[in-house]
Amino acid sequence: MRKLALALARAGLLFFVGMAYAGGDPHAGKARAGVCVACHGPAGISTNPEWPNIAGQKAAYLAKQLRAFRDGVRQDPLMSPIAQGLSDADIDNLAAYFSALKP
Repeated sequence: MRKLALALARAGLLFFVGMAYAGGDPHAGKARAGVCVACHGPAGISTNPEWPNIAGQKAAYLAKQLRAFRDGVRQDPLMSPIAQGLSDADIDNLAAYFSALKP
């Protein structure tokens, strides 16, 4: 019974975390993605092995990583300065856009 309750609690948490990122607007994200496509490609598929493909990644993951770069939790000489100029809405929109692309 305890395992079932724990599993339900985890599922509920995942549901609410997913909802937090469901509000992004992919159309606004596409409009804001000009700098992103220089490295990650216009379809979110990078041609350089040093930069990751981001098309089809989960929106919550993308938003978490962008916030980590913006807030200094994660450091990268290219990503950190770019992310510092992003608002929470920009991040949610970019995450919605790139997560909607086919990997």
